[in-house]
Amino acid sequence: MRKNKALFAYTFFTAFSTGLYAQNINGKLIDENNQPLPYANVVLLALPDSTFTTGAVTSEDGSFKLKSTNNNNHIIRISSIGYSTIYKDIVSSNMGIIKVTSDIQQIKEVVVKGDLPKMQLKGDAMITNVQGSILENAGTGEDLLNKIPGVSADNGSVNVLGKGNADIYINGRKVRNNSELDQLSSDMIKQIEVVKNPGARYDASVKAVVRIITKKVAGEGFGFNNRFVTRHRRTYGLTTFDQYNFNYRKGGFDLSGTLFGGKFRSGNNQILGMTTYLDKVWEQEMDARYGKNSNANIQGILSLNYQFNEKHSMGIRYDIDRNFDTYTDWRTNTNIYSDGKLFETNKSRMTGEDPYTRHSLNYYYNGQFGDWYLDFNADGMWNVKEEDLHTNEITNDDTEANVNTYNKNDGTLYAAKLIMSYPLWQGNLSLGSEYSHTNRTNIYINKEGILDNDDSRIKEGSVSTFVDYSHSFGKVDIQAGIRYENVKFDYYELGKHIDEQSRTFNNVFPSLNINFPLGKTQIQLSYSSGITRPSYDMLRSNTYYSNKYTYQTGNPFLKPIINQDLTLSASYNWINFSFTYNRKKDDIIQICEPYSETDPTISLLNIVNVKPYSNITSSVTLSPTVGLWNPQFTAQVYKQWFHIDGRDGELTLSKPRVVMVWRNNLTLPAGFLLDVNATYYTKGHTQNIYMGVNSLNVSAGLYKSFFKNRLSFQLQASNLLEKDDIDCTIYNGIKTTTDYITNFRQISLTVRYKFNTTKSKYKGTGAGDSQKSRM
Repeated sequence: MRKNKALFAYTFFTAFSTGLYAQNINGKLIDENNQPLPYANVVLLALPDSTFTTGAVTSEDGSFKLKSTNNNNHIIRISSIGYSTIYKDIVSSNMGIIKVTSDIQQIKEVVVKGDLPKMQLKGDAMITNVQGSILENAGTGEDLLNKIPGVSADNGSVNVLGKGNADIYINGRKVRNNSELDQLSSDMIKQIEVVKNPGARYDASVKAVVRIITKKVAGEGFGFNNRFVTRHRRTYGLTTFDQYNFNYRKGGFDLSGTLFGGKFRSGNNQILGMTTYLDKVWEQEMDARYGKNSNANIQGILSLNYQFNEKHSMGIRYDIDRNFDTYTDWRTNTNIYSDGKLFETNKSRMTGEDPYTRHSLNYYYNGQFGDWYLDFNADGMWNVKEEDLHTNEITNDDTEANVNTYNKNDGTLYAAKLIMSYPLWQGNLSLGSEYSHTNRTNIYINKEGILDNDDSRIKEGSVSTFVDYSHSFGKVDIQAGIRYENVKFDYYELGKHIDEQSRTFNNVFPSLNINFPLGKTQIQLSYSSGITRPSYDMLRSNTYYSNKYTYQTGNPFLKPIINQDLTLSASYNWINFSFTYNRKKDDIIQICEPYSETDPTISLLNIVNVKPYSNITSSVTLSPTVGLWNPQFTAQVYKQWFHIDGRDGELTLSKPRVVMVWRNNLTLPAGFLLDVNATYYTKGHTQNIYMGVNSLNVSAGLYKSFFKNRLSFQLQASNLLEKDDIDCTIYNGIKTTTDYITNFRQISLTVRYKFNTTKSKYKGTGAGDSQKSRM
């Protein structure tokens, strides 16, 4: 007993003494342009043999902090790709501001010219430095992302090749509407970080993350920018919209907002064929080249932000999005064959409207207490969508049928998220938790009684928690994390709880990321697991009317999709390589089955989970610079091992599909910027779909700014050759569907004027993001 007490006393005294004499060494790194230098290595070395004692990586503001028990006979070493390595004596615990200069030799090794963006694998991301490079003149934030290796951005959609849709963050704040990317000028961006395997701090449904870091904006007062866009696509008509952004900043107070309004037109140019094996072989040939949609849309954003000091800030943001004056007019001519013989001809016209209104509110607080950093967000979202459709069908014997349906979805979401970070053992520890509650009702009415009405409700509560730790061991960076999610799903019909369709899910998602150099090549190995939960629309139980031979339904019994990814990435000079192995469980596809035994001529499109399968994605990107020419070439191969039950047994769908992207940027006289790009897709399989035609999209853009970038014009044209068509065959059980879609050329003109523009300091990151997308 005395021995234990003595041991406890010794341990306590040792720990107390170590804590008493330990002190922090802190400072901040800046580059030659006096901008903070993030992600640099700062190492404490013991003299005389330069033994490694401890190390850290600078944060986004360039600051660093090292813990040491003795600063005597120690120096610090500072290194970062593209910058000269420097050594500093420790004069005091506060090293102050340290300026790091570019290493010309290193830059020449990485780039052909000094103005080519430097790319490096660091932490969990591929980082592209935009500041001081040719990318500053790309145009909008979306134009810039479309030039980042492995990223495709178009019409508000951002995809990471091999991963899918990416979540976008600007200075740590999640972007709720990707139109924000068009508000952001590329010359305001400092760097882009692409995360292919998001760690535990992100929702398990997130497939990829793109983080945008902007430059620090100086100045106060009122500023605004206005963007007007007009766009024309053949046969669809003219789309126009205007977007006005303003910002007022004074001291720690920041007020910003957005007003958006426009008229949008789109259409359908599609030939559809369906072969269904029921009591007979039924074939439908549908000519749907006459469909048109139009709608008006207004959006508003108002955010208030107050920064008390460098350590504490808070704010609130309100968004409204309203779709109105909607109109749908789809006209289809159909021939129906039974066992190869013409059975019926059918002309149908579907008209209707589908307005919606969505409100969202976010509150955030960022604070630092000692070494602890807190990020808290609370969110609410309320949306209502109605769809009123009228279908008129006339057959060849002059039989006329009318089908009227009404559908209303009403959804509410409340969510909160807290993330805490703390420097621990010369690394960084992050832990947090997130809660969300969703309530969604579905009303479906068919006046003629052909289909059953529906009055259902979904209530879902989700709780998640995570822990994430990162540490640098010399040149090796390691990040590991684990995330736990609990989801309780309750399903109601006519107010009654349906036990068999109500379930509880418990999932654990680990992640690991290792980053290290191999000679002059930077290597990144990462593993992550994730989940894709079905949308609430997929979970509906009622049946929808397509035409008199085809109905559609949802599936409340759907399981979420579980993904496991193992990725190897490498970066050398202007060459980037990536290879990903993915194992997918309970993937979701649409199949076809008989609607009822009493009427086998009607087929029902249902949604189901499929057997597990594997797929691989491999890509290489080359980004050299030749004089004023900045080409970028990416080649990607996707191959899956997918099996599905067909009419005559199991089908194997595993033909690889290749994507090649060639981007060219030319700096012309008088400050003009010219982009010429081409994207080529080959035939191949994806899920239960065979893409049966090679497609090519050639696009071009011309950009010119005036009056010190205050006024700019951008002319863009896509699908110039009109070769970007889709011809796919869908294998779904007893039905085989062929779908041919013709895409037309599109031309757009963007005019933007900026006055004293300052970027909003709003830092809310949002909560419940995966549930928002499902709603």
